[in-house]
Amino acid sequence: MSNSILLYVTDAAASARYYERILGRKPAEASPTFAIFILKSGLGLGLWGRDGVMPAPTASGGGSEIGFKVDTAEEVDQWHAEWSANGATILMPPAELDFGRSFLATDPDGHRLRVYTVTDGA
Repeated sequence: MSNSILLYVTDAAASARYYERILGRKPAEASPTFAIFILKSGLGLGLWGRDGVMPAPTASGGGSEIGFKVDTAEEVDQWHAEWSANGATILMPPAELDFGRSFLATDPDGHRLRVYTVTDGA
């Protein structure tokens, strides 16, 4: 793994359990204060307990989004159904937007997670 995104979270273990449910995979590494998932793209998604980050983070979740691109509108709907069934907080159900079909969820710390597909010509 060469690249990763790190999210600062209140409770790394609880966040790891949340992401394990919605991603359908176990973390590649986990400790009480950190966990990392390797996504299908090869990108690492790290969850770091914010109390141990140096220097301390000044922002909280919700100010940006992590996008999960899928191939079809049907996959958007399928991911929505699976995430909903696994306890994801859905901010926006599947909808047609300017670029294609999408839904928006959040994790326990308010980090925005968008699943989307791009429509030809968008």
